[in-house]
Amino acid sequence: MKRFILTGAPGSGKTSILRVLAATGYPVVDEAATDVNLAELAAGDTEPWTDPMFIERITVLQRERREDPVSPGATAQVHDRSAVCTLALAHHLGRPVPPVLDAEIARITEAGYFDRRVFFVRPLGFMQATEVRRISYEESLVFEHLHETEYRRLGFEIVDIPAGQVAERAAAIDAHIRSWA
Repeated sequence: MKRFILTGAPGSGKTSILRVLAATGYPVVDEAATDVNLAELAAGDTEPWTDPMFIERITVLQRERREDPVSPGATAQVHDRSAVCTLALAHHLGRPVPPVLDAEIARITEAGYFDRRVFFVRPLGFMQATEVRRISYEESLVFEHLHETEYRRLGFEIVDIPAGQVAERAAAIDAHIRSWA
């Protein structure tokens, strides 16, 4: 089975695209950072990203989700971000890269776990703040650049998914996956 990564700037529409892909039958793996943030916020931590264990928590959840069994017969799976995105997040936050993240990066790159072509969802030109998305649009563009830099440095090929309607973007990703699977 082929595993693909969907990444890009915060607020670029990744989750909406994944919902469409899931509705068409693709198994999808949700973003770990959002879920870690939401859990910490629910526990009363108003700034979860300041926790020294924040990056480790995201990495562990990503690994657990990566190791979850996939539906029998599935030929492709789409992940909302990967450990490479968590590496970009660590750099964005000015945090050291913890050993658990280094190990996960090595595991997914050396084993070829993911297809080397990464769907990079480009920004829509604006960003809506949410409970867990508290950066400005300008900051999101800097964060996007960090993601692209890390993926390229680790030997991934960027497949641009330009701004557009959700259905069109999902259809473009579906067409790519079908041609590669």
